[in-house]
This record gives sequence, structure tokens and C-alpha cells, in this order.
Amino acid sequence: MHVIVEADGGSRGNPGPAGYGAVVREAATGEVLLERFASLGVATNNVAEYSGLVAGLQAAAELNATRVDVRMDSKLVVEQMSGRWQIKNPGLRPLAAEAAVLVGKFARVTFDWIPREKNKAADALANRAMDEAAGKPVRDTIEASAPVLGDTKPPLSWAPPSLDNATRIILVRHGSTPLTSAGRYSGRGDVPLTDEGEAQAMAAAGRVAGICRDVTAVLSSPLQRCTRTAELISAEVGGLPVTVMDDLIECDFGAWEARTFAEVQEGWPDEMAAWMASTSVAPPGGESFQTVAKRVRGVLATVLSTYPGKTVVIVSHVSPIKLILRDALAAGDAFLHRLYLDAAGVSTMDVWPDGNIAVRSVNETAHLR
Repeated sequence: MHVIVEADGGSRGNPGPAGYGAVVREAATGEVLLERFASLGVATNNVAEYSGLVAGLQAAAELNATRVDVRMDSKLVVEQMSGRWQIKNPGLRPLAAEAAVLVGKFARVTFDWIPREKNKAADALANRAMDEAAGKPVRDTIEASAPVLGDTKPPLSWAPPSLDNATRIILVRHGSTPLTSAGRYSGRGDVPLTDEGEAQAMAAAGRVAGICRDVTAVLSSPLQRCTRTAELISAEVGGLPVTVMDDLIECDFGAWEARTFAEVQEGWPDEMAAWMASTSVAPPGGESFQTVAKRVRGVLATVLSTYPGKTVVIVSHVSPIKLILRDALAAGDAFLHRLYLDAAGVSTMDVWPDGNIAVRSVNETAHLR
């Protein structure tokens, strides 16, 4: 994939309240694929500009881009990243190094300076980040986009949305397994449902049917604890074939598979602390939450483009469902360690073509009582 990254950053005071914005476009069409923006607290213009570059490159990596054309109105960042200017400010060197590591992930990256008037989309996102941090009315972004869940920031509104063109996504965690009831990490191990798990899955099927019987598709992780749960749900909503999507599989917990939290904490205390502190850290021999997030965002993009305005059931595991809900609620990473998802719990959300999202329920369990 060939993409264009437009990035910018700003500071109201230099240093002062700062924020960045980044837009990733498909090179061939100019279509917006991802948008990123965030406030930085007190920082300089140059720190904010580099932060926008890093965010844009990270977004391009999540899209599995191979070629990236970076366009910025910061002459300093473009010249330094192109190797023509030295990085004399020690405060910029860590950000430049982080950007350089990201550059190395692509087959080709180019850096081009553009005038500010041609970088309005990224500039508007940077200003929006600063406005939100200051509690000011949010400015509209320059361009509408075809959203990827969790990466666009649609205008906020209290107006009750119409459901006519929303895609309803019903998220269901699989029923209980022998590892579930024992409180053990259950990742790629293909364990079956217990008798209790079968009963939970049937109860979840009844709840899904109560939400909507006119289901268009039932999607599942490839592991049998999910496919069996999905089969029971499908039987309750009209006997649809279950579509297996490999990217809905649980996080790979590597050496921690089938161990309890206490066992992991005793055997890998430093690794556990690092894993809890950052979504970029993977268990030994396993997979990071950042990697899981990347693949489930791809699933959601496929769902939204394939079943617009329909109802889709997704049967998956704790980590993918938590990451979907984190993005939908625009929550921070701490959300992942604070949300509990029961076996056969049901969550529901609606997604509109303009990127608006309404999370209607999280971890419903009344059907299990």
C-alpha cells in the first residue's frame, strides 16, 4: 500500500499548550484512511511537529503500508529527517530517533515540504487537540473521511442519532472453558467449552436474538470455543453460516499460556510489570496488545465496508473485544486493565458512516442468571 502522511503540530506560546495532528491518505485517490490527534501538555512547536510525524508513521504502519510519502510544512523536520540538517536540539533527538525506527519499517519513505495552506487537514487536527485540552469549542476538521473505527474524531453531538444507516455490531465473548473457570491465561490454546460454557453460549444466543433477529452475519474467531458459541447464536437468529475470521483470534500469551496471573507474576515479575505498563510490550514469545489492536481494526474496517447499515455479530475473546471497546469509547490504555468481561457477556455498539459511534451496552450478563 502506498500512502501519504500529512502531519503538523503547534504550540500556543512556544513552549506552551501543544498538540499534533496527522492524516493518512491513500496515495492513488487522496481518500483519508486514518486521522490522529492529541494534546501534549506544555511543549514547543518543534516537539509537537515531530510528535505529529511519529503518530502519522505509526498509523501508516498499522495499515501495513509499504511506501510512505511524508508531507509537512515544517522545514526543520523535513530537512532533519532527510539527513540534510543536523539535530542540534537534544530535546528533539528522542522523537527523531523514534521516527527513524518507524521509517525503517517501510520499503520507501520520502519527506517533502509543503506550504501551510496545503497542510490544512493536519493543522486543523492539531488545533482541535489544543482546543479540546483547553476546554474550548471544538473546531470542525477540514475534510470528511471514510472512517476506520477508533481513528477518526467526528463532531460531538447530543442529538439522538437515527439508526437508519448505522451498522450495529454485537460483540460476544465465548462461553466458559476449563481455563476460564480456573482463571488461567487462555490465548491460542484451542480448548473447548465446558457444559457450563455451552449453557452460557445458549443464553447469550437468546440475548442476541432479543437485540435483533435480523442479523446479517455471524463472525467468529477460528478457535473452537468461539466457533461453537457462534454456531449456537446463529441457530437462534436464523441459521446463518458462521464466517471465521482469523484476525479475531485471542492474543498470543506465549510462555504465559494456561498459567494464572499469580504464577506469571512470580515467574516473570519484570516482564509482567512491563506488559502491564505498555501495550507495545508482548509476553515472552507472545503478542502485544498493539499488534492485536492492529488486526481487529482491520476486521472492523472490513465489517463496516461489507455490511453497511446491517447487524453483525462478532464472537471473539477478551483482548480483541476490550480493544474494540477501548477504541469505540476513545478510552486510554488503562481501560484494558479496568474492564472485566464475563464469559458469554454481550456488548453492543452502533457505527455510522460519518464515524460517529454509540456504545449501547458493555458486558451484559443478565441473561446468565
